[in-house]
Amino acid sequence: MSPGQRDAPTKPLSCTELDVAVAGRRLVHSLSLTVEPGSFIAMLGPNGVGKTLTLLTLAGLRPASAGRVSLGGTELAALPRSRVARELGMMLQHQSDPFPTTLLETALLGRHAQTGLWHWESPADIEAARTALRAVDLQGLEQRAAVSLSGGERRRLAMATLLTQDPQLLLLDEPLNHLDPQHRFMVLDCLARLCDAGKAVVASLHDPMLASRYASHALLLHGDGRWAYGPADELLTTDRLESLYQTPFACVDHGGQTVLFPVAPQP
Repeated sequence: MSPGQRDAPTKPLSCTELDVAVAGRRLVHSLSLTVEPGSFIAMLGPNGVGKTLTLLTLAGLRPASAGRVSLGGTELAALPRSRVARELGMMLQHQSDPFPTTLLETALLGRHAQTGLWHWESPADIEAARTALRAVDLQGLEQRAAVSLSGGERRRLAMATLLTQDPQLLLLDEPLNHLDPQHRFMVLDCLARLCDAGKAVVASLHDPMLASRYASHALLLHGDGRWAYGPADELLTTDRLESLYQTPFACVDHGGQTVLFPVAPQP
């Protein structure tokens, strides 16, 4: 089955009264939201406010300090991980290559969520992996060793592996790390197409300008328990961003597009 062919789940991912804490610090308090099919949620905030920990908690890879996370109306912790993997995929911030694999072999690892661990990949699975590699501009490198890639190429390979997995919900921890401008837009355009097809994306980003261009919703984390969630065009304003990042922001119109960017404080 190629990416994008399965119907969206009837009930989405949601969290209720969720607390995220580490080392005695409560970073997120009483977070409640629903990740609707077709939505692109950009998670924004300074370093250390809990973006990664929140994504891991939403994925069920880390216990919540309080509250619950549900997938399809069932508490995530009660679902078999094989079932979760068929619906939800996550790109971690840091990737490792424990085995000497080619790009094609690495991308095909994503298919095991759909086919089972001990099944051989079918021609359709292999074509899905090749299609995913083309989507992130890695075509022609299928037989290259993954360990030989640059940081940006490795990030795009992680994206291709997730596309090959073909989940309905994608949780992405800094998916644009190490990417040049061309490939940042390429990855974001790819994610936007997935949302248009009924999938859902939650991604931590460091660029409010890109978030304002691509995201339907924004989740702002302050790191002291406070958070704000809503439509991106309502939340991504200079006032809110200045409060979030503690630095001045400016907003300009460029060819009909709103461009948000930080401004160096006056000495």
